[in-house]
Amino acid sequence: MDQEAYLSMLAEDDSLVYEVYEIKRPEVAGELMLGLSVVHPGRIGREYFMTKGHYHTVLDTAEVYYCLRGEGYMVMQTPDGDTSVESLRPGKVLYIPPRWGHRSVCTSRQEDLVTFFAYPGNAGHDYGTIEQLGFRKLVVEGENGPEIIDNPRYRS
Repeated sequence: MDQEAYLSMLAEDDSLVYEVYEIKRPEVAGELMLGLSVVHPGRIGREYFMTKGHYHTVLDTAEVYYCLRGEGYMVMQTPDGDTSVESLRPGKVLYIPPRWGHRSVCTSRQEDLVTFFAYPGNAGHDYGTIEQLGFRKLVVEGENGPEIIDNPRYRS
């Protein structure tokens, strides 16, 4: 959201924001892709660190997340613009329905947000749509903690 804060932070330090560890399997129907997503704590301006976010190339594909550590949110939306933001905390299972793009956001101050994920091997990833349009909703630091706001830079 805050391009000035982003460019300033990038000029000082190219910090690692998140990591993904996958068990590599053939990307075909019948296989399951499994792994861990680790989003580090931090913010750029008021906006918390997050994953890049994606839709699946095979749009009618679901995904499951299980939160192992930390706190945060899963920001989701459909290509039609329906949105949902769900909290993540240790022990919570989150089902991402088919057609929903999604990204993880870490709101912990000192602890990584760590989630286990699983999805069909032939799902693929579409990062370009989110890169071009963004998400309708953002998670930012508010006066009393995390707040969900409309993204002023969202393009439909």
